Amino acid sequence: MEFFRIHRTIPFMRHALVLNLISLITFVAAVVFIIVRGFHLSIEFTGGTVMEVHYQQAVQVDDVRNSIQGLGYTDFQVQNFGTSQDIMIRLPSREGEDAGQQSEKVMQALQQAHADAELRRVEFVGPQVGQELLHNGLMALLFVVCGILIYLGFRFEWKLALACAIANLHDVVIILGFFALFQWEFSLSVLAGVLAVLGYSVNESVVVMDRIRENFRKQRKMPVSEIIDLSITQNISRTIITHGSTQMMVMSMFFFGGPTLHNFSLALTIGIWFGIYSSVFVAAAIAMWLGIKREDLVKPVKKDDPSAELMG
Repeated sequence: MEFFRIHRTIPFMRHALVLNLISLITFVAAVVFIIVRGFHLSIEFTGGTVMEVHYQQAVQVDDVRNSIQGLGYTDFQVQNFGTSQDIMIRLPSREGEDAGQQSEKVMQALQQAHADAELRRVEFVGPQVGQELLHNGLMALLFVVCGILIYLGFRFEWKLALACAIANLHDVVIILGFFALFQWEFSLSVLAGVLAVLGYSVNESVVVMDRIRENFRKQRKMPVSEIIDLSITQNISRTIITHGSTQMMVMSMFFFGGPTLHNFSLALTIGIWFGIYSSVFVAAAIAMWLGIKREDLVKPVKKDDPSAELMG
């Protein structure tokens, strides 16, 4: 489906060098921020106090959150647990207070706002559990990356596969760099967003590379840069439809999903826009600089091949 068709090929590769230099600088800066500043890990990774609170009637999460903010907490999580009457609260550890003291103060604040608040469970989650979650999350990210590399290796000739892999790595590192630079909270939902971006970026790169491979087979005398420009131009309508509809959904989560989905949708937004950019200027340009040519994608027919003689 196409909303419009561009009849004139846009010369994307004419600006590939400048844009990739900018991309390289951004990538290096992201790596530096990750190493120097690190991540602002959520209490899911660092440990803290977990409380389950039950209300006789449905309660708004924002009301609970406002009551806890009045106690001076800034880094905490509040979400529904099963039903709209059950709330799960995660609090960071405080010096001089154990889980029992924290839960007592929080319950006093909650009961001032809603007298029917009832504490069902409270426990302390140590940093060992958080480290295990972090390890499992990083292992999940590693397995996803390895799976994508294997898929690309089977799907494309090595030059196209390597270009796609570099572009996808570029997207993930830049997302992580943003979270390190601005010290946005890095939680399990953000890690899920990074994994989603990996799949999303791979899909965009594969679509572009498939079109490049197809045009190499059709356009036998056209220069490589023009084939790449033609392929990207032909995909513009599809890109606008796909990414536009996806971004509308993500922005609805960003503005109306509350704090629970805020950083998740933020990671997706960064990934979507850089996924478009990397597929056009990073993956395609690297494939061009690696010397991709028609002979890499279309195997020549041998003259002594019996099947070729029968076809003739």
